[in-house]
Amino acid sequence: MNHTIPKDIFPFLVKLKNNNEREWFNEHKPEFKALETKMKVAFNHLGELMNVHDQIEKIKVFRIYRDVRFSKNKLPYKTHFAGSFARKKPELRGGYYVHIQPNNESFIATGFWDPNKEDLLRIRKEFETDDSEMRAILKDKSFKNTWGELSGDELKTAPKGFDKTHPSIDLIRRKQFIFVKTYTDQDVLAADFLQEVNDAFKTVRPFFNYMSDVLTTNLNGESLL
Repeated sequence: MNHTIPKDIFPFLVKLKNNNEREWFNEHKPEFKALETKMKVAFNHLGELMNVHDQIEKIKVFRIYRDVRFSKNKLPYKTHFAGSFARKKPELRGGYYVHIQPNNESFIATGFWDPNKEDLLRIRKEFETDDSEMRAILKDKSFKNTWGELSGDELKTAPKGFDKTHPSIDLIRRKQFIFVKTYTDQDVLAADFLQEVNDAFKTVRPFFNYMSDVLTTNLNGESLL
């Protein structure tokens, strides 16, 4: 079984971008379905690699069809392939995302994209109490070499109930906790790409272990599960 990203993925997506209409897509649907099958095989293989060091509960390959109901962009199709990998709930928090797009726009991402209100408050309270473990993770050489800096949306000032002069305010005002790693088209088509992605995801475990511990306990360290 060939466990690589199919080489014809980028030419197809470029053609789709230049012909983003239903008539063209329907004419090329057999080509798309063949590629979709290959991508599902690749993502499932990545999930198997990840299950060696994590517990992946669900693999989701996103549909190519865009939901245009509430969007100004009425083009019917996405011009990328993407999949998400959810960890076993409720004890393991965080998730993984893989995005395959032509012209060197592919990337992988991990972390917390949209934490709910309760989780976000719990994380902020943790940073307010003690940010040392989070700082150590962010400064770790292997982690930083792989993922770079923490990214995501943040408030311009302190959240309600927090001191804007707190030493950890740079962490407290964050609304998202995301790490992103980009890839060229050549990287994506390499024979060892899925293994490389797996290795990158494996590196994020100290962050996930920490966040899972925070989100499954109260401020006294007592389990909420």
